[in-house]
Amino acid sequence: MGALPAKSDRFLQPDQLLLFLTRPTVSKSPAMASAADPDEPSVRYTSWKKLESAIEATDGDVLIVTHVSPNDFDAIERRRDRNGHRFRFFYDGNTQILIVTIPTRVHEALHHGLYNNVIRATTEANWTSIGTSTIRSQFNHPHRGRGSKEADSSGGPVPDRLRGDAWPTLVIEAGYSMSLNQLRHAMRWWFSASNHQVKVVVLAKFHSARAEIILERWEEEEEQSPQGPITRSQAAAMQQHPDGSIIQPVLQQTITITRDETTDPESYHVTGGALVLKFHLLFLRDPGPQEGDIVIGIPALQLFAFKVWAMVSE
Repeated sequence: MGALPAKSDRFLQPDQLLLFLTRPTVSKSPAMASAADPDEPSVRYTSWKKLESAIEATDGDVLIVTHVSPNDFDAIERRRDRNGHRFRFFYDGNTQILIVTIPTRVHEALHHGLYNNVIRATTEANWTSIGTSTIRSQFNHPHRGRGSKEADSSGGPVPDRLRGDAWPTLVIEAGYSMSLNQLRHAMRWWFSASNHQVKVVVLAKFHSARAEIILERWEEEEEQSPQGPITRSQAAAMQQHPDGSIIQPVLQQTITITRDETTDPESYHVTGGALVLKFHLLFLRDPGPQEGDIVIGIPALQLFAFKVWAMVSE
């Protein structure tokens, strides 16, 4: 492989910008205790026109927008549909926080590159791509409230997830300038808002300065209920069973892919092993003959990383 440029990102055209919203939650991990990273740009919503201007002025792939009421959100949706914009929405009516993601070429390469490996390991007869379809959550639960989101990439088994309102079993979320902290909050929303119908969330974070890609695979597990009071957002992120146990997202795997420019051609080092997606979680059944977990091996991850860095321009 020849030398790959690695200084700045090549942006998509304005009509390819994607918009999504997320909600802040509180986690057991200090790294996940805040919904918004102080380094991520933020604005207060006042009008559609000013929101468009703020999006166009954003250098990275994230913009946090506060004070977005449910009526504002409805108006934004209508304006998007009328103007033909390809915006993605992720909205929480409780916090009224909107996060705008501007998917650069790197952003798109991150989630498409992983999801394409999933597609190659499945067939049209047993897997359906849900993609960026809008999925709405309207709970009576006092801590969940109204919300909607569109994944970067997602899919589920046939026929279980063929309905128009079906949740995916697999979600992939990507971030370039978006922090890993923010991606983790999106992950928690998927598990909670779907009432645990989402089974696996993979996060892909690109660190340009550190010349690395971090992949995280999250699943839910039962744990004993914590002692003492819990916060609203903790309650929203868990489901308590009669026996006192709760379901919580648990980090199952971390993979780091680093780029080494000192070799000729440049090389990509993978730590953490192959990315393993469990069959029974994706397909909601045990594997049959000649079926098994989807394994994205180290050579495939190295090729994936090469293609991501190829989207970075001088």
